[in-house]
Amino acid sequence: MCDVLQIARSTFYYEAKEQATEDDVTEAVVDIFHKKRKAYGMRKIKVKLHERGFVVSRRRIGRIMKEHGLVSTYTVAQYKPYKTACNEAATANTLNREFTQMESKRFVVSDLTYVKVQNQWHYICVLVDLFNREIIGHSAGPRKDAALVARAFATVEGDLRDIQWFHTDRGSEFKNQSMDELLKTFHIGRSLSMKGCPYDNAVAEATFKVMKTEFVYQMNFQSLRHLELELFDYVNWYNHHRIHGTLEFMTSVHYRHASLKKVV
Repeated sequence: MCDVLQIARSTFYYEAKEQATEDDVTEAVVDIFHKKRKAYGMRKIKVKLHERGFVVSRRRIGRIMKEHGLVSTYTVAQYKPYKTACNEAATANTLNREFTQMESKRFVVSDLTYVKVQNQWHYICVLVDLFNREIIGHSAGPRKDAALVARAFATVEGDLRDIQWFHTDRGSEFKNQSMDELLKTFHIGRSLSMKGCPYDNAVAEATFKVMKTEFVYQMNFQSLRHLELELFDYVNWYNHHRIHGTLEFMTSVHYRHASLKKVV
């Protein structure tokens, strides 16, 4: 029939597909941007649009964002060394910048950062599993000490003995008798960055960059309890809803579950 009518077979089999209107795409871009705490740029919005059935170029997404004044809260990540009390222990850097790990909880990294609560400095501690960038433990408090770190360990779900190595910088809050006893009790190995080298703990540094941009700078904390509640909510969102470019644009929890299925 196609030969008689002198038309290509592809024309016969072509199925017209309804194209998304500009209004539909614009509405989806704006919705994704605000639902993701204003943290997603063109690449991540493109991924989420694809999940909704929209095939849109990054250039078009950028134009829509510009027209509606949607500016991601991000700037280029920078790692700057800060002078703090230093842990002079001879402990080696076992991690050695091997930030890509293929086993859950083989290496857990940690760091502390500061946040204002009613014009007073408070501190946040997080424990990050390098396997899937999941925040597996967190805590907040008015003092930058070992107790803050211990409380973060107390929030970890499951057996602490599953953690093989604990890597941090050489801050004094990570080196004291209580921390040594905790790690010894659960048979957790110790790894320390080189002195004055934040790049050795780059994932923890980057995680706090993310948290400050998406969370801390957008909040006005009225009390320690307020900080703790908002931190719990953010960590839940970070683990279950925030996609990561380093995880093939999956969330931390999704990546972990997908990896378990592959093993089975």
